[in-house]
Amino acid sequence: MFLPVLLISMLLFFVLFFGIGFLLNMLLRMSWIMAIIYPIVCIFIIDNVKFVEYFQAPVVSFMALGEKITALAVADILILISGLVGAITSGIVIKLLRSKGYQMF
Repeated sequence: MFLPVLLISMLLFFVLFFGIGFLLNMLLRMSWIMAIIYPIVCIFIIDNVKFVEYFQAPVVSFMALGEKITALAVADILILISGLVGAITSGIVIKLLRSKGYQMF
């Protein structure tokens, strides 16, 4: 992957999950909701196993997930980490805004 594509992808994931996290935090009044949901979203992005199969055949599903995670390239890991940073940053920003007295809904 070329460096400009990597940087743009990282920026897009940061902004995407910051925005989603900010909106969820604003509507649900739970500052860390997106940081909690983000690993589940990453599993859906990484793995091709259906959600129901994690309950029907957990051993096979989690083994497939482990293989997929270990096969990720460095660029993919950096992109996913930037999304996590965006989700955490949205929680920090909401906490900061609420401590300053801003009310969202």
